[in-house]
Amino acid sequence: MSTAGAVLVIFTVITLLIFNSFMTVLLQQERTHVGDTLNVVVEKLNSQKRELTGQTVASLLRPQSVPIANKQTKTHTAPYSNAVVTSLARDSQTVTIYDKAGNLLFNSRETPVTPFHRVYQQRIVTQQTKRGTGLIGRSPIRAKQGNQIIGYVQVVDNLQDYHETQERLLQVVIVLGLMAALAAAVLSYILASFLLRPMDAIRDTIHAVRDDPQTDQRVPVSKRNDELGDLTKLLNDMIDTTQRYIDQQQQFVEDVSHELRTPVAIIQGHMEMLDRWGKDDPEVLNESIQVSLQETKRMKSLVQEMLDLQRAEQIEVTFTNEVTDVTEVVTQVYDNFKMIHPDFVFILDDDVHQSIQAQIYRNHLEQILIILLDNAVKYSTTRKEVHLTYERDSRNVEIAVQDFGEGISQTNRDRVFNRFYRVDKARSRTKGGNGLGLAIAKRLIEGYHGSITIESAVGHGSVFRISLPILSDQTAKRLTEKKELVQAANNDVPGIIHSNLMEDDSGEDPTPKDQPEDSPK
Repeated sequence: MSTAGAVLVIFTVITLLIFNSFMTVLLQQERTHVGDTLNVVVEKLNSQKRELTGQTVASLLRPQSVPIANKQTKTHTAPYSNAVVTSLARDSQTVTIYDKAGNLLFNSRETPVTPFHRVYQQRIVTQQTKRGTGLIGRSPIRAKQGNQIIGYVQVVDNLQDYHETQERLLQVVIVLGLMAALAAAVLSYILASFLLRPMDAIRDTIHAVRDDPQTDQRVPVSKRNDELGDLTKLLNDMIDTTQRYIDQQQQFVEDVSHELRTPVAIIQGHMEMLDRWGKDDPEVLNESIQVSLQETKRMKSLVQEMLDLQRAEQIEVTFTNEVTDVTEVVTQVYDNFKMIHPDFVFILDDDVHQSIQAQIYRNHLEQILIILLDNAVKYSTTRKEVHLTYERDSRNVEIAVQDFGEGISQTNRDRVFNRFYRVDKARSRTKGGNGLGLAIAKRLIEGYHGSITIESAVGHGSVFRISLPILSDQTAKRLTEKKELVQAANNDVPGIIHSNLMEDDSGEDPTPKDQPEDSPK
């Protein structure tokens, strides 16, 4: 409708401009006619040597018709051929003659006389008359000899023809405007029905999704490259994303329920057994206590990872001003894993050899590297060797962790970053994994506008690559100063996701404290 309205407005403006131009031309023609009449009357009367009188003016402006011979009739009156008479014959004009004292001498029509005004040169003006807007032309009559004023001529044109033409044109413009409005309305309805047809499909799809969030109905993809086509694609993508989130949420609830149900059931079974008869048997008592402690640690680990994953969703809000020396963190985690796993060969391929700053919280970067390296250690059963590659380009720093273990098939490769997903659930449980490690790593790295990818082949190992944007020295300094100001204002340090590297759980060999346990590959 807005387009039709705009077209109608443009049409109206153009029509009014044409109408105004046409009427201006007509008015100019009427002024020309008045000027011609003034000139003809003045030319006829300025030959008088004495003052003008009514009889003289009448004889000059209304001459008697001249009889001429005719073969069929004895006489015949010749038509007026005098230019003055022709001018006086115009229905819209009234010619009035005054003497030099302003006394009325002649009036061409029996109409009210317009008030007289002396003038000293010809003048034509637009003026309101008793019959409406008209043209009034006035001119002095000067004698040819002496150039003295002997009278005045006044021509009043009521613009009768002009007003009649104006009314007819206005009627035509109104009719054309109504026709244009009707045509615009019909065209708008047709165009709206055609162009907005996808809106009906969008509305139906929205209603279908509201009634059944898991519906397969989608908006038909439009082949037109316009805003509605973009809206259709965006809506379909949004529905797909929403359904994917719903599926993940349902899977998350089911997996958490399953994961927690098992250790709770085991602990409950042992407690009931001890309550009935096992507490008097030292061997059964010791076994039940050990199993209960083990399952309790598993539940603690699961709860901690779930909390870590929840905190990872708040990175954009909580950790906006964090700056970390990536080179330092990579070296530290590499040295720690060499110490923790002396039976493994760790190789660091450092192509940077300088300090690199990235916008990421230090503990988060440590946690990501721990997840990836711990994964590599868990599933390197034959060839106990892990490569850690550290390199950069002009914009990003890239860290790659490569193992030579079991590898991941293409089908499982696309799902290893899903929550609670494990390739081999039985073997993963024996290795202590909950299936949340890679999900945490992915959410953390993406929260800092980085990326994580995987390359793998079954039986040949896997390579996980993470990439982070590099900060310039000026940006790193500005973020650091901003962080210090915020901390000084709040007098507090932001909460972190704990991922301390060292904890002596057994009292003998040091193992990573609260180390994220990743999904098996």
